Amino acid sequence: MFEFNIGKNDAGQRLDKFLTKAMPAMPMPMMYRLIRQKKIKLNRKRAEISSMLNEGDVVIVFAPPHFAEKETEAPTLTVTVDPDIVYEDENILLVNKPSGLLVHEGDTKEAGKITLVRMIQDYLIRKGEYEPEKENSFAPSLANRIDRNTCGIVLAAKNAAALRELEDIFRDRKINKKYLCVVHGAPKKDVFFLENYLLKDEKTKNVRVYGENRPKAAKYAKTGCRVMARGKNYSLVEAELFTGRTHQIRAQLSYAGHPLLGDGKYGVNKQDKSLGYHSQALCSYYVKFDNGSDGILSYLNGKEFSINSDSIDFVRDFNNRLKNK
Repeated sequence: MFEFNIGKNDAGQRLDKFLTKAMPAMPMPMMYRLIRQKKIKLNRKRAEISSMLNEGDVVIVFAPPHFAEKETEAPTLTVTVDPDIVYEDENILLVNKPSGLLVHEGDTKEAGKITLVRMIQDYLIRKGEYEPEKENSFAPSLANRIDRNTCGIVLAAKNAAALRELEDIFRDRKINKKYLCVVHGAPKKDVFFLENYLLKDEKTKNVRVYGENRPKAAKYAKTGCRVMARGKNYSLVEAELFTGRTHQIRAQLSYAGHPLLGDGKYGVNKQDKSLGYHSQALCSYYVKFDNGSDGILSYLNGKEFSINSDSIDFVRDFNNRLKNK
């Protein structure tokens, strides 16, 4: 028998969602069977799979012990690595992720490697703000993610209420995100918009760009671009996302004839490698909250956070030598 005391990070979710986190080894059909057999109880009464949990509730599950085995990233690192914090309060963290760092373990090939999630969890453990042994279903988590070889701001939640609100903010596009990148060539206009349709190939993980004649599965994408500086063969561009598609900036700028410096997936980067670029020159450097809500993160409405462009390696390199190449 398992008894779970519902804390503040467990509250506000359905019983089935809670159980998939608290008892990840339990198959869903087994969960439904135990519900029907009245072997899952909420406050010692018969539970419904859709019951909403409140702080102070007690969930009792009559099931074999192996169903509670958890397969999660080990939060404690063998070495101490502090994240580069852009902003922090009691609810959230904004962290500057370096290029090359995984945000989380994407597959078994990456198992055991340092990830941004593990780094943040370890940091909060050392601060005494996260105690894994006291949590049933929550761990500090990322609300957004960026590619491994993209650097810049990633948002993380310290508690479940903040995570739910951050997820809503991103889903409803109530946050403004801007990127800096170096592209090949010189766009004709100082300010322009890229609007077309993207379709991800699940086998190759590449994104194809289409105009009006597109497959039904292709999704609309819009990016606003502003040329910050021009050089002989390269330009520094600020890109603002109006939609959030996979590889959106990289694919759209390449389609427009201006692939990102170092991007071997959507450009030919043999020459770029000779300049020292083996991955895309792209940084998520600015976010602004436009949530306008009365929720737990309402105090962030209108707040702007950014990384100083002088601290971004490829921006410094552009200003120092790429302008003249």
